[in-house]
Amino acid sequence: MKYGVSSYNYRRHQINCFDAAEQAKKTGFDHIEYIDLNETEAGDMCEVARRLHTHCEALGLEIWCYTVQADFLWGSGGDLKAEIERIKAKIDIGEALGVHLMRHDASTGWPEGKEGTFDEAVERIAAACRELTAYAEQKGIRTMVENHGYYCQASERMEKIVTAVNHPNFGLLVDMGNFLCVDETPAEAVRRLIPHAFHLHCKDFHCHPADYPNPGEGYFRSQGNGYIRAAIVGHGDVNVRQCLEIAKSAGYQGRLSLEFEGMEDVETGNRIGLDNMKRFWEEAENG
Repeated sequence: MKYGVSSYNYRRHQINCFDAAEQAKKTGFDHIEYIDLNETEAGDMCEVARRLHTHCEALGLEIWCYTVQADFLWGSGGDLKAEIERIKAKIDIGEALGVHLMRHDASTGWPEGKEGTFDEAVERIAAACRELTAYAEQKGIRTMVENHGYYCQASERMEKIVTAVNHPNFGLLVDMGNFLCVDETPAEAVRRLIPHAFHLHCKDFHCHPADYPNPGEGYFRSQGNGYIRAAIVGHGDVNVRQCLEIAKSAGYQGRLSLEFEGMEDVETGNRIGLDNMKRFWEEAENG
């Protein structure tokens, strides 16, 4: 198994992508995955990506995945063709980065005034995902959507999307922690989706029910009004080891990445999270 980290973890450091790679290597990660480079760099993005690829190669750190924002219901002003073309340009950046995987969003829901059913949304989302993954396949990149953003976060909805796309180059990025945002039990949701998983995020949260006294700053509300706060992986209420045991038993062949967005110091969260992630996987391997 190889273990990685999301550049999202370093957002509080306000450091650029090159420095994030150095920090990741120093902590002991095997790979890094980047969030949309437009947020941190300027100029010709493919040229920036090529320089970043060279930088990471010199460090001995792989760039495994590239994540970009997308919305196939209202993105690009509701022009689906324009949104697809915009994401194709992002895939070109992913190619320059040398990534094996790309994650783009599906949608956060119908825009006001154009409400439809989820099944209607899936038809539109799946058509976009299918065209994009065919384009990415030519570049040796597999594409994914993630259980992220409430509207497309529940495991049943994710399963509907991947089934509707029905393309061997398309799968899911399964984030075990994100299921708590829609009040699902992570282990049960992972069990449902792991057959479709190209990549797996280890993330943890502290959780309290809706009738719990408001714990204050740092917490936000789940879809069912529970209280959740991001935690160091292994410190929260996600049974990370159980989720990894399910993945291992299902024959998962991908990698693991740490996503930490808690209140603790970033390097502390990354270091402890990496140690726990490794140990949990090794324990899953050893039965």
